[in-house]
Amino acid sequence: MPLTMEDVDLFEGARGRLEAIAYRMLGSASEAEDAVQETFLRWQGADLGRIEVPEAWLTKVLTNLCLNQLSSARARRESYVGQWLPEPLLDGDPMLGPADTAEQRESVSYAVLTLMERLSPNERAVYVLREAFDYPHREIAEILDISEAASQQVFHRAKKHIADGKARTEIDQAAARRIVEEFLAAATSGKTEPLVRLLTGDAIAIGDGGGKVPARAKAFEGALAVAKFMRGLFKPAAVKRAMVGGSAAIHVTTANGGPAVVAVVDGRVVGVMCLEITAEGIAAFRNQVNPDKLGRATEAWAAGGHGEPLFHAF
Repeated sequence: MPLTMEDVDLFEGARGRLEAIAYRMLGSASEAEDAVQETFLRWQGADLGRIEVPEAWLTKVLTNLCLNQLSSARARRESYVGQWLPEPLLDGDPMLGPADTAEQRESVSYAVLTLMERLSPNERAVYVLREAFDYPHREIAEILDISEAASQQVFHRAKKHIADGKARTEIDQAAARRIVEEFLAAATSGKTEPLVRLLTGDAIAIGDGGGKVPARAKAFEGALAVAKFMRGLFKPAAVKRAMVGGSAAIHVTTANGGPAVVAVVDGRVVGVMCLEITAEGIAAFRNQVNPDKLGRATEAWAAGGHGEPLFHAF
């Protein structure tokens, strides 16, 4: 039977939550949109009269689609050129989902999305549903066709994996922004020492170019190595301007709930650098420069007002 307007409205009412779940599960906005659209097609073809709890049915279908996607993604990422990083979402993107609790905000942070790559598909599903959306283990068990006890065990295991990889306690947004601005001033000073002082001793820098934009396959590790890389990254060069299509306007903003530096050329986002800032200093730089993962950021950038850039790079 064709869907009624009530059936369509019910699905559209759930779309935002489904997209937020799928994004956390997959780390990709475009793949999340595809999973939600496929869920709609399944909804369209289902015997809706036999579905007692539509929200539970939709979540189960979506989660299983994401699990299948994660299994195939693992194989694709083995052949991915260089480092694989999630697709960043700029502040205000509805796909970021709920941010009422510390757990919800953390579950969509760029650092934690990156750490989720260490989890098995089932661990990732349980972690997302429990930590970010507060599903009870009884419902998670029904969604994944496992026992409630197994759901609890998987969740504790996933939380431990995430906790083991996390940096120290982070600082508030106002202080983080000041540190980002200090970092940019130091990075453009041409000197290494001011940069080193802003970093933790075990700082890392990772870039994802997807084989389309040059990015080192191996992460830079240690304050001195990272500082030298950052100093070179912001050093003007004709080859860099040619690569991105001009001189990039540099803005400080928020991505995935954390401090970020955005590079924009003629309205097009060409890079999003997400910083992990702790009380001890900047612990990590995760740079997304793969154009395939910046389309949504460009759309969001065009829709908002951002003021004047701090400076123009390259």
